[in-house]
Amino acid sequence: MQSLRIFPLILVLLISGCSSIQGKSKNDKQAYINSMRTETLAMLFRAKPSTEAQLENSAGYAVFSNINSNIIFLSAGSGYGVVRDNDDDSDTYMRMASAGIGPGLGIKDFRAVIIFENHDSLKKFIKDGWDFTGQADAAAKSGDKGGELIGGVANANLGITVYQLTESGLVAQATLQGTKYWVDEGLN
Repeated sequence: MQSLRIFPLILVLLISGCSSIQGKSKNDKQAYINSMRTETLAMLFRAKPSTEAQLENSAGYAVFSNINSNIIFLSAGSGYGVVRDNDDDSDTYMRMASAGIGPGLGIKDFRAVIIFENHDSLKKFIKDGWDFTGQADAAAKSGDKGGELIGGVANANLGITVYQLTESGLVAQATLQGTKYWVDEGLN
């Protein structure tokens, strides 16, 4: 009976997400996101050196930080990031939220790098920002214990490649998940 009382609280925590941008001013928040981007790209280049050339030769790229929670059959997450247009070196700051269903238990803190092969896919992402995927993954790391997971998924039809880096967290999930990305008007 007590578990029925706790379930609404767990559901609210899942839906609200855990990710926030540190800083008080617009410049502080942008600096925080830019620092996350630098750290994430360095991690990706160390793990998969060929991605550095892939990124440099692309139309642009996005880097996102996301915290995703999965409890029993519900999955939710939120995050933030930045899209870089390599043609004019402009940045577009964005937010993201995800929700899904599927068996699982855990919290996953991950970074995603999305590389756009052409400007059509880059502009469409900034304008529409929607992704619906099915995923199955498992990663475990707590502090300095456990392993690091780096996954890469290419979609030639869309002209994008997505790399996911997990530094910490515990997850075992198979979900159908929709992710919505949108421009953060307060940071642009």
